[in-house]
Amino acid sequence: MMTAARSAESGLSGPGELDRYPFTEAPGAERAAAPVWDGADTDLGRMGRRSAGSRGRGLHGQLVQQLGQMIVSGDLGADRPLVPEEIGQRFEVSRTVVRESLRVLEAKGLVSARPNVGTRVRPVSDWNLLDADIIEWRAFGPQRDDQRRELGELRWMIEPLAARLAAGHGREDVQQRLADMVEIMGHALTQSDSITFARADSEFHNLLIQLAGNRMLEHLSGIVSSALQVSGGPVTGCDRPTDAALAHHARIVAALAAGDAHAAESAMRQLLTVHPEMERVVPAPREH
Repeated sequence: MMTAARSAESGLSGPGELDRYPFTEAPGAERAAAPVWDGADTDLGRMGRRSAGSRGRGLHGQLVQQLGQMIVSGDLGADRPLVPEEIGQRFEVSRTVVRESLRVLEAKGLVSARPNVGTRVRPVSDWNLLDADIIEWRAFGPQRDDQRRELGELRWMIEPLAARLAAGHGREDVQQRLADMVEIMGHALTQSDSITFARADSEFHNLLIQLAGNRMLEHLSGIVSSALQVSGGPVTGCDRPTDAALAHHARIVAALAAGDAHAAESAMRQLLTVHPEMERVVPAPREH
C-alpha cells in the first residue's frame, strides 16, 4: 500500500480525491459514447462517423479515462508527479496497463515523461485541446461552461464556411442523404425521440463538412461531432431538438440543392444561433 508521504507527493490518494472517481464506473461513463448511426444504410454511417476518442476498452481504457478526468478537473495539478507503481497499486492494474495508459495521456499532451524526472502532469497550455477525449472531459468537468462556449465559437467559424463550400459541390448522393437525415430528424421530433434526433443530427453535420471538399476542414469535423455530443443534456447528448432547428436544417438542404452558397451559409448561421450558448457568443445574422 502507498505510504502517506508518497501519497502526498504524487497527489494520487489524498482524502476524498480518488474516492470521488470509482475506478469501475468512471463519471460520465454513460455520456462518453458518441452518437452512432445504426440505420439500415451502413454506407451512410461510414461517411460521417468519427470516434469519440482513443481510450479503447478494458482496464487500459478505464485507467486513461480515470487519470484524464482527474488531470483535466484539476485534481492532479500541473507538475504533479505520477508514480507508475503507486498508480498500479491504487487501481490494482499491471505495470503494462499503467505504462500504456500514460503513453496515451502523453500523446494527448496531458503528461510528460523524462529521464531522471519521471512522469509529471503538464500545464493546460500543453494539452491537445482538440482531442475528443479532452473535449469530453472538460465539457463534463469544472470547465464545462468554458468548453461549451469555445466549442460554439469554433462551430461558428467552421460550419458556415463548410455550408458555403458545399453548395459548390453538386454531389446529389450526399445531398439526398442530408435530406434523409432531415426527414429522420423530423420524425424523431414528432416522436420525442431525442436519441435518434441526435444521431441523425450528428450525421448531417459530418456529411455537410465532407461535402465541402476541403480535407483540412474535414479533419476538423471531429470537433463538430464532439460539440454535438456535449452540447445537450448529460443523458442523450442531444443538440436540443426543436422545430426551429429542424427548419434551419431543411433550409440548408434546399440551399445546397439550389447551389446557393450565400443562402446555405446564412441558414447555417441561423441554425447555430438557435442555441442559448451561441446567442451569448455572436449576434443572430440579419435576414437579407
